[in-house]
Amino acid sequence: MSVDEAVRLADLRVPEELSAREPAEQRGPGRDRDAVRLLVSRGTAVSHHTFRALPELLRAGDLLIVNTSPTLAAALDGRIGDTDVVVHFSTRGADGRWAVELREPDRAGTTRALAGRPVTVRLPGGASLVLEEPLDPAGTRIWWARASVPVPALLGRYGRAIRYSYTRKDQPLSAYQTVFALPQPGGAGSAEMPSAGRPFTARLVAELVSRGVQFAPITLHTGVASGEAHEPPYPERFEVPAASARLINAAKAGGGRIIAVGTTGVRAVESAAGSDGIVRPAAGWTDLVVTPERGVKVVDGLLTGLHEPEASHLLMLEAIAGRPALERSYAAAVRGLYLWHEFGDSHLILPNEGDYPLNCSGNSW
Repeated sequence: MSVDEAVRLADLRVPEELSAREPAEQRGPGRDRDAVRLLVSRGTAVSHHTFRALPELLRAGDLLIVNTSPTLAAALDGRIGDTDVVVHFSTRGADGRWAVELREPDRAGTTRALAGRPVTVRLPGGASLVLEEPLDPAGTRIWWARASVPVPALLGRYGRAIRYSYTRKDQPLSAYQTVFALPQPGGAGSAEMPSAGRPFTARLVAELVSRGVQFAPITLHTGVASGEAHEPPYPERFEVPAASARLINAAKAGGGRIIAVGTTGVRAVESAAGSDGIVRPAAGWTDLVVTPERGVKVVDGLLTGLHEPEASHLLMLEAIAGRPALERSYAAAVRGLYLWHEFGDSHLILPNEGDYPLNCSGNSW
């Protein structure tokens, strides 16, 4: 790809038809989650693969950081007076309140976010939710709210997965769970799927392990995304267990590449890293925002989805890959008709190791 084929991210436009409208396994007979495409970038070199080729693109000693947070049925119908709303439950606070977002419902998922205000929302089963104060004093999108009944039980009975209007129909909650998801204490989980891990299947994980690729589980409970404003992520709860910290440090010391599966993995492990780059066990809340100025101390690469050009996540990708590589790969993704969003295709960013060639034999789409 020539230099003039790169497009500045600020000028990049993703056509609406490149939104993935259903999971990969629903796009044709005999397909599974790993039947998505995989764009691979190493420096400014770009190649095209299927996700099933991932074991051939990694090597023994590499380590994947994976998020074990399950996806909650975090969307709930409610009413304010005579007005219908959809409540997105984002994050549970230490005081028992939940950060929530109100959105305007329609028949194609939820659309515009509504400005919050001190108000009571009527919920199913006679429950109620009182919005008390904005999470960010400068904003009105996310509010701390207190429910009259335990929220996990309420979501378990009446909730559904958060769905946006670019998807074709509601999906069962199972479609939003990754193979790495584990039950969490108190019913905690993510408002929106840690979607970078979605294309993995048990078969693919087994093949990676057989080839000497290691896995280090972490947990980061994701809040709701800002589809309109693209704000940086709010503080989120995370945990890097001691066993995973040891695995990461040992792999790095042994020359293995540390590759995060999703921006959540980057945020968690970089939050647990000291100034010396050593990862230590950590748990709590992180407000870390990874930017090119801040850089990364631990991760060498990233496996992620394709983010909208305005998304704040791209600052993290730029910190790992660099702006020229990121612009080159995103221009290639649009030209190659890759699919965006949680059911879409994947992007693997590997460290630039000189002129080391990408293995394209048998892997191209």
